[in-house]
Amino acid sequence: MTSDRIERRKQRWRDFYEGRGPRFMFLIDVGDPMADRPRPAPENRDGQIDCALRYYERRCGQLAWLDDDMIPYLDMHTGTEIFAEAFGCRVHQSPDSTPFALPMIHDASQVSGLRVPKYSSSPLARQFEVADELRRRAGQDVLMRVPDIQSPIDIAALIWDKNEFFPAMVEHPEAVKELAAKVTSLFCGFLDAWFARYGREFLAHYPRYYMPLGITLSEDEAGAVGCAMFKEFFLPELVELSNRYGRMGIHCCAHARHQWELFKRVPNLVLMNLHPSREILQEAWSCFAEVCPQMHPGWWQGPPEDWPRQIPAGARAVFEVTVENEDRAREVAEQLNHLRDTVA
Repeated sequence: MTSDRIERRKQRWRDFYEGRGPRFMFLIDVGDPMADRPRPAPENRDGQIDCALRYYERRCGQLAWLDDDMIPYLDMHTGTEIFAEAFGCRVHQSPDSTPFALPMIHDASQVSGLRVPKYSSSPLARQFEVADELRRRAGQDVLMRVPDIQSPIDIAALIWDKNEFFPAMVEHPEAVKELAAKVTSLFCGFLDAWFARYGREFLAHYPRYYMPLGITLSEDEAGAVGCAMFKEFFLPELVELSNRYGRMGIHCCAHARHQWELFKRVPNLVLMNLHPSREILQEAWSCFAEVCPQMHPGWWQGPPEDWPRQIPAGARAVFEVTVENEDRAREVAEQLNHLRDTVA
């Protein structure tokens, strides 16, 4: 029965993406299930694995009584540092946040000498070691939540000091493109191996949504450049990656309203996740309504059972809600499932 429930949920997501299913999906957490999750660091490897298995087992248990759209998964918890670290960047470990990379390039002249590492002989190999152990203990068919994946140009902005990186787009554009191409080489090598090893379907790193195939990434530097720069440095790689992997989901936490029309040029766009103010998000619903589903926090008002009626015309939405106990989780799920049939 567990596998049947999971397959029904996967099919609901597939139908949702194709526009032939419900107008909304919803994910419910009871409390903060990852409150005890260790900070991602090599010395916390065993604790991370144990925490990921506890969360997976908890979600499997909820399949019997909580009828939401979450699919149990094994969590790969990382910071944004993993690809930059593979190139040789030092990593800052903060006790209060996820780790981040410290830049190693400060001048365009340093780019040509940067070697593209093999993922298997770099710190990225640790991601496979953790994933292999999770699969060994939970089962070979369990979905993985992919590590934190930034776009290649965003990763390049981690490797190259941003005080120099953005001016270099004007002064040394070929060096910027050379670095982004080197990042893309490592990036695609890693993802090709990941999908070959763990399958093409996965849970996105952020926010958590099911992908039957494709790629999901963060494009957070888009707000720091104008449209001409976006078209020259950002859009071509997004188009290339979406065509390579078949579909794309994008997270952007920057104030990048000026780039929305350009984001719409990405082929096979599956989902947009944006983080501006509620007023600006009102525009996002209209902008992307005919393109793809959307999953934006902080937009909905009132209790969760009122949210479906607030979906703008023509749009499709994914809701994510945390409730205080199991009784409330059942209540919200029952109400939202009833509304699936009434929200046209």
